[in-house]
Order: sequence, then structure tokens, then C-alpha cells
Amino acid sequence: MNSLEEMLRRGESHLEAACPHMRRLISSFGPCGLQTQPDGFQMLVRSITSQQISGPASRAIRRRLQARIAPDALSAETVRACGEEGLRSVGYSQRKASYLLGLASEVSGGGLDLNALDGLSDEDVVRRLTELRGIGVWTAQMFLIFSLGRPDVFPYGDLGVRQALQGFHQLAKLPGKRQAIELARPWRPYATVASWYCWRSVDAKPAKEAA
Repeated sequence: MNSLEEMLRRGESHLEAACPHMRRLISSFGPCGLQTQPDGFQMLVRSITSQQISGPASRAIRRRLQARIAPDALSAETVRACGEEGLRSVGYSQRKASYLLGLASEVSGGGLDLNALDGLSDEDVVRRLTELRGIGVWTAQMFLIFSLGRPDVFPYGDLGVRQALQGFHQLAKLPGKRQAIELARPWRPYATVASWYCWRSVDAKPAKEAA
């Protein structure tokens, strides 16, 4: 069993004991199947692409991007080689194309070492990534979860998580940041695992408007 699997199993045990809503979801959906993407650049491209659009639309754009750069892999260098015109041709808005090109320039130029982020705290990772245009707190949190596999990330602004909390507690409206953080307190220090079950419970991929 690798370190990610060990974390997920510990998280499930904690959540079953700490939260009746999570206990029900774990019983319904079984073990947490969170998978990580070790290529941090690809994870950030995926998150930026997903901002403010549906999951199917995001996947379609990423497929067209991959087809355009084939047979090369998605990397900072291949994104830079596309340029704004190339990115627009596969479906990116002018704004998102500028975000991706800015990220690619930082990574390929050595201004941002994504591999070095694993040695930073969650807070420092968020602070470093959000210095870049187009990367808000939610996108940085998705990087923590799906690239670094951090155990206690609570994406309080995520629509799926907020919808799940609304349903658990029969709230009249979606919880705001402060309320969501308070309601998620029993999940700590395994908020990442709880978030995965929230997404499963509302049949939603992680999604939020751009921060």
C-alpha cells in the first residue's frame, strides 16, 4: 500500500467516526478512489481549462489541445509553442489563453519550479500559485489535492462541496465560506477525502467559477 492509499484509508476511518453524513457516503460509495496527477503543469492546465465551463466542454478543449500538439506531450514548452492563436483555435478564450501562456512561460523559464512546491506547506503552495494570473485559491487547492495528494484541503468555494453541505444540513441556500468551514470542522484533518465523497454525492466534478 502506497502513501496515498494509506492516507485515504486513515481518512475513511476518521470520517466514519467523526461524521454521520460521511459514514453514510462511505457505506454507499465504498473506498475513496482519489487519484493524483503527478505532472503539476498538466494538473494546472486542466484546472484553468475547467474554470467557468462544464466538465464535458473542458474535456473537449483539452482533447483538441492534445491533438494539436501530438505526438508531443502536454508541457510548458508545447503550450508556449501553440501561442495565443493556437490556443484560441482549440477553444480557449483570449483570457484563458493568456493565463496558460503566462503559466507556461513561468515554468519553462524557471520562475516557477512545480516540483519544489511539494516541499512547501499548503498555505505556501496556495500563496505561490496565486501570484500567477488565472490561478485563484480554488485552482491552487485543486493542485494540492490532485497533484500533491495533500490530506487536509477543504475547497470551501467549490460548488459541489457546497451543494453537498447544503444537502447534509438541509440549508435553505448554499453555505458561504465561513459557514462551510465551520460545517466541515469534523472532517479535519482529512478534508480532502471528505471533499471527494462530497463530489460523489452530488455526482459532480470539482467545479467553481474562476477565483
